[in-house]
Amino acid sequence: MSAPPCVPPAMRRRPPCPVCGRESTPEHRPFCSARCKDVDLARWLGGRYVVAGDEPAAEPGAD
Repeated sequence: MSAPPCVPPAMRRRPPCPVCGRESTPEHRPFCSARCKDVDLARWLGGRYVVAGDEPAAEPGAD
């Protein structure tokens, strides 16, 4: 079986923007624009995204 031909970097498809789905740009990677970067940041700051982890231990005297 022969190896697939090399695809020049300029011809590779960029991954989609996680906010709107359009093709991402190198300048705003992984987003497509500054607006989508700001939307994502606002979602993090607003608590819409959460990183999974263990439940925090109860603090002594919190009753």
